[in-house]
Amino acid sequence: MKPFGFFHLRGIGGQIAALVLASTVALHLVVTAAFLIGRPDRPDTAPDGAPQLADAAVLLGSAEQAERPRLIADLARAFPKLNIETFAPGTANVVDDSESQHLHGIRRHLGRGYKVVQLAPQAGEHRIGVQLPDGTVIAGQVRGGPRPWFWGAPWLMALMTTFICVTVLGLWAARALAAPLSSFARAAENFSLDGGADPLPERGPEEIRSVARALNRMHERIARLMSDRTRMLAAISHDLRTPITRLRLRAEFVEDEGNRKRMLIDLDQMRSMLESVLSLLRNDRQIEAVTLVDIASALQLIADQFGDMGHVVHYAGPQSATAVARPDDLHRGVTNLVENAVRFGAEVTIRLDISAARLVIDVEDDGPGISDARKQEMLEPFVRGDDARTMDESTGFGLGLSIARAIALAHGGELSLHDREPHGLIVRMQLPVWQQPRLAA
Repeated sequence: MKPFGFFHLRGIGGQIAALVLASTVALHLVVTAAFLIGRPDRPDTAPDGAPQLADAAVLLGSAEQAERPRLIADLARAFPKLNIETFAPGTANVVDDSESQHLHGIRRHLGRGYKVVQLAPQAGEHRIGVQLPDGTVIAGQVRGGPRPWFWGAPWLMALMTTFICVTVLGLWAARALAAPLSSFARAAENFSLDGGADPLPERGPEEIRSVARALNRMHERIARLMSDRTRMLAAISHDLRTPITRLRLRAEFVEDEGNRKRMLIDLDQMRSMLESVLSLLRNDRQIEAVTLVDIASALQLIADQFGDMGHVVHYAGPQSATAVARPDDLHRGVTNLVENAVRFGAEVTIRLDISAARLVIDVEDDGPGISDARKQEMLEPFVRGDDARTMDESTGFGLGLSIARAIALAHGGELSLHDREPHGLIVRMQLPVWQQPRLAA
């Protein structure tokens, strides 16, 4: 790791550090501006109306005693809000005769011989008096007073700026981290092996781009691995079909009837196993186009086909129900479910229930059912309902449910197993009527 790699601006740590530094600088600038504008260090800032009172006191102090009434009347007309009054020496109601900090701002406008005193308030207004050299007090109502300590305090400006900076930092971090994680989740949800999914965009901080590149490479490796697996198994299947066909031809010349039948049964099972495995692999790779399908007619056709083979299969549902689906895949999936049902049950019912948004296909049988502990396990490939390791003509290869589940997932639906009363199993395939089909992983 580089010594100062944390401060690299292309990474998350460097961007957060830069944003914190910028927020700190902005905080200091705001506090400095508030200090320079407010100047809380200047206690001599005069309240509103104080300069007029100081000028009036200087004017009256320099005038003759006989002219003061006329001057006071002129000042009252000039400054009506000041409410100037005069008090004879010793008659003013002085509250504080010491020049406090907020009265010192008036004193600095006056000359020698003048004294600023605090008078008793009148009607809620501050009254300040100026004692002239001869002892006469000139009083006036002064509005404002000292600056409020709460709203105008620099610490409050600093607190508000800190809150704004932290909020911006939090929003940026949430967007920078949550947006890529959401795209990763969507990419994992839409993961497919056909190469049709768009790769993750490699943008954002360096760490996010590294993760996106790693996920894209992983997707490519998995797709290449699955493609190689499919080609290998397809080649093996193609190579095995020829010797199986030759063995079947040779088995026809076996004179022993019993041995010939057993050999043909074994060869048919081998061929069926190869076809089932290839069907499972093809379902992962080949995607059929969706079209408008009459689901009810397709299910009735499946029931009739199994009925022609001697099985008791009923259809229960509407006579006509259309939905968007892949017809061949849907036919293969439901056929696999019915094959499993007739293998373990004497009577099977294909039930269709359709609503405005979803359609539900239930394949019910009256067989022994499946325990709750094994329901999820039975949906995996090559897991069979019986625990026997040998196969005969009555057993399958454990691919029917997994193929049907892959088809349901490819339609944007799901497949689940449920108990049937009083006994039996219900395999439920739920599909959207109007779907955005996604690929089964």
